[in-house]
Amino acid sequence: MSGCERLIDAGRRQFLRGSAFAAAGAAASATLPGNAVAQTASPAMARVVYPSNRLANVADLTVNEPLDVAYPDDTATGVLLKLGTKVEGGAGPDEDIVGFSTVCPHKGYPLVYSADDRTLNCPGHYSRFDCEAGGQQIWGQATQNLPQYALRVDEKGDIYAEGVDELIYGRLSNVL
Repeated sequence: MSGCERLIDAGRRQFLRGSAFAAAGAAASATLPGNAVAQTASPAMARVVYPSNRLANVADLTVNEPLDVAYPDDTATGVLLKLGTKVEGGAGPDEDIVGFSTVCPHKGYPLVYSADDRTLNCPGHYSRFDCEAGGQQIWGQATQNLPQYALRVDEKGDIYAEGVDELIYGRLSNVL
């Protein structure tokens, strides 16, 4: 499935972060008299420290068959996929292993994998997410892409998740 190469993948956090910086800049410039230059320290961005969890081994995966996992904790359902073709953000020797949350970011319905078109699909409001394009939403009511795991594969073939790029539905933080 080919998509528009000009789409911008900006998640909710990235949009809100940019909006906050713009608002802060506008407020600061409005309070400066004349041409005075403000000398303020910028606050450090809050950074979530994710656990590095072993999810599986490359030998546990079969091309185009999902493997159920949980990350960043036992209550966060997810899936590992070996797609069989190199994808952006893919891990492993063939750069074809990806992992996603299987909770729809729209209303929290459990997602179902479709091997035919390599998408994760929501039975609630029909959102669809492209696993070959980093979980990008391709249809439906969701307003953000599917949270994707940052994966690392070690020399023994063990697959570790070390972060999530979007907020998992229903949480104020991805890490409890």
